[in-house]
Amino acid sequence: MQLIQTIENELKKPAGALPAVHVGDTVDVHYMIREGDKERVQIFTGIILALKGRGIRRSITVRRIVQSEGVERIFPLHSPRVIDIQITRRGDVRRSKLYYLRDRVGKKTRVKELLGEKVREGRAAEKARRENQAAQANQTEAVDVDPDTAEA
Repeated sequence: MQLIQTIENELKKPAGALPAVHVGDTVDVHYMIREGDKERVQIFTGIILALKGRGIRRSITVRRIVQSEGVERIFPLHSPRVIDIQITRRGDVRRSKLYYLRDRVGKKTRVKELLGEKVREGRAAEKARRENQAAQANQTEAVDVDPDTAEA
């Protein structure tokens, strides 16, 4: 059992790398896709219908409407293909699963937005997390550059 936990801890993303997402939030999931021999980041925007799993197995189900057709994707949060998750709106819902949105059409699919002090605190924490990630990325770039090869 400890062997599985050690492997999960190695593969898990760092503690501050993922934002605190909740059901009902509107998110932009930056996902690495492969087209032939090229890789690029594609953004999937939608509402989180469900959160499943714990630890490294945690995943989210995101739904959006494309050309009047509902599209759902399941994203494992700790997958190396999930580059980033940005929260664009906080949803105010009272259910743990929003599967009832599948049957709704048009304006009925809207989720009420969560407003107030709690959201402001969350946005400030998200901004601090992003600044921290940018600072760490700059430090790793500075370490990767060799002064002898940089001059040439």
